[in-house]
Amino acid sequence: MNIFNRGNNKIIWLFILPSIMGYLLFSLIPMVAAIGLSFSSWDIIGGSPEFVGLDNYFKIFGTEEFYRVILNTGKYIAMYIPMILISSMTLAVLFNSKVKGIGIFRVLLFIPVLTSWIAGAMIWRTALSTQYGLINNILLTVGIQGPGWLTDPKWAMFSIVLVSVWKDMGFFSLILFGGLRNIDQSLYEAARIDGANRWQMFWSVTFPLVSPTLFFVLITTLINSFQLFPQVMVMTDGGPLGSTQVMVERIYKYGFRYYEMGYASALAVVLFIIIVVVTLVQLKLQKKWVYYE
Repeated sequence: MNIFNRGNNKIIWLFILPSIMGYLLFSLIPMVAAIGLSFSSWDIIGGSPEFVGLDNYFKIFGTEEFYRVILNTGKYIAMYIPMILISSMTLAVLFNSKVKGIGIFRVLLFIPVLTSWIAGAMIWRTALSTQYGLINNILLTVGIQGPGWLTDPKWAMFSIVLVSVWKDMGFFSLILFGGLRNIDQSLYEAARIDGANRWQMFWSVTFPLVSPTLFFVLITTLINSFQLFPQVMVMTDGGPLGSTQVMVERIYKYGFRYYEMGYASALAVVLFIIIVVVTLVQLKLQKKWVYYE
């Protein structure tokens, strides 16, 4: 029976209409509006948008702030991506092993994923405080003077990275765990018969077959890295000395603190272009290391 006949089409459209309306109202129309506003100057407190052409874009690329923000984002990515991939993959391999009580460990590790970013960031802001923080107090008990985790420009971004890994590794480890579960165990048996050790089996069997899942994790973490926001706003507010200023934080502040909505929209468009370019590059590079059966 063909369900896509003329009578059923009305019912199908009735079900998908809410999703289409939601996409139009909350995604497509705001995106188009942001592009239009990026060519204007608009103080949202008073007045109406005034067309300024490419002035906002010239201002973005002509200021030192933009390049500092890109550098900060690059530092975050350089630390976060390796740490999240290695920790998530290690945990996924552990989840896939037959260890007693591993199910409870999976549940406990997923708790940070379910925790609100605001709540988690506030807890870590207190724990990393130089005055009364738990982390530095623990270090003092063993004779180590803890650094200014959130007050020292050298440590602030690293602290943001550690908290981000804490929050995300449970989620990505379960995704990689699902990829490991789909690997045919007979391949390991064949490699074992051929005399391969665990390390050789990982690089020759596990890594190639889990590479599509790993690629998905890489793309997702890269996009999330460029959209870094709540942990920065709660823990450092872009400081100290601008060392944790990132794109979304700048977009928020220019739009809703400084009321320069046109400039904030231009920043949003630039961020969108950067994410698209990075994603396209990764899609191109995947052909060199991602194995599809």
